Amino acid sequence: MGTAKAYIASIAAVAPAFSADQQFVADLIRDRYSAMLTPRSQGLIRATFSHPSIRKRHFALDDPLRVIDESPDERIARFTEKSIELSGEAVASALDRAGLGVADVRGLVVNTCTGYICPGISTYLLERLGLPRSTRVYDMVGSGCGGALPNLQVAESILGTTGGAVVSVAVEICSAVFQMDNSLSLIMSNAIFSDGAAAAVLWERPEGLELVASASRYVPEKRDDIRFVHRQGQLHNQLSLNLPGVVKVAAAEAVGEVLSCRSLTPGDIRHWALHTGGEKIINAVRDEIGIPEERLRATRRILEEYGNMSSPTVWFVLDELLREGVPPGDWCLMAAYGAGLSAHAYLLKKSPVTAGPSNRFLRTYAGI
Repeated sequence: MGTAKAYIASIAAVAPAFSADQQFVADLIRDRYSAMLTPRSQGLIRATFSHPSIRKRHFALDDPLRVIDESPDERIARFTEKSIELSGEAVASALDRAGLGVADVRGLVVNTCTGYICPGISTYLLERLGLPRSTRVYDMVGSGCGGALPNLQVAESILGTTGGAVVSVAVEICSAVFQMDNSLSLIMSNAIFSDGAAAAVLWERPEGLELVASASRYVPEKRDDIRFVHRQGQLHNQLSLNLPGVVKVAAAEAVGEVLSCRSLTPGDIRHWALHTGGEKIINAVRDEIGIPEERLRATRRILEEYGNMSSPTVWFVLDELLREGVPPGDWCLMAAYGAGLSAHAYLLKKSPVTAGPSNRFLRTYAGI
């Protein structure tokens, strides 16, 4: 591995064009499932979908009614099509914003947890975008909502061995695992999850965001607090009410480790990009670490406008921070958490050198 430092050159965060507010989704569920929903479930739907922390979400759907009666075959076909479209647009946009072409790419790492295809998404992107056939491509599955940061760890580790740029991609089609019954897990899942993709270009030029340190914490004995379970051959999301309490401890440990690398405290970090796991989890992590509320505006805004897109979400938050403006020399911290149970943190520092395209951190909407 090379000794040069790694930098995030550009980010592209892409959401599907179709969006729906919470009332629309709640009405759709009640209309289609009224016969099987208990009075308790009806009350939970009213409470969760009317919560002000989420205003709307984006879904990779041509017709919102399609999600209700999709067969397993139709569902994986939609996952395949839309995940490749969204992530392909994200990669192309990120390369363009970095001022790079496909010939500059030497590595590609893709993570997802909402669909399994073999071969993985990476080879479809290689073909779709015309990446060099010698590109080192990797697919990561099963990391859940926190998957973008283990992905970034892998991308960073191979950067110095490739002699070119490495692209880190997180893509989730959460609507492709839609299920409905009277369980609290599914009602909550249907109230917060959405679809999206993000790509980040890594290079060794001292421009962009320096990757300073990363850390992970795994709590495997708590894996049942957040996971997918298979029922009749389909994935069903499982969430525990204990999740905020477990996540906050693991996240605080990972954050503490990266801060200690530079003898920093939470107060030294002006820009925080937290995964938008839901308001209770954001609040729990905030209080455990001691993050000032005013430094979570970007996290709250992404939750409000996009919900929880699973793994790409933390990239959307970092993108929001960069669009607001991060002065050279400022520290940033990304934190994400999910299946495993796991939590991950990355310490970043804005490079004093700013060159190349000025719009390297922008968000787009896919025309799908």
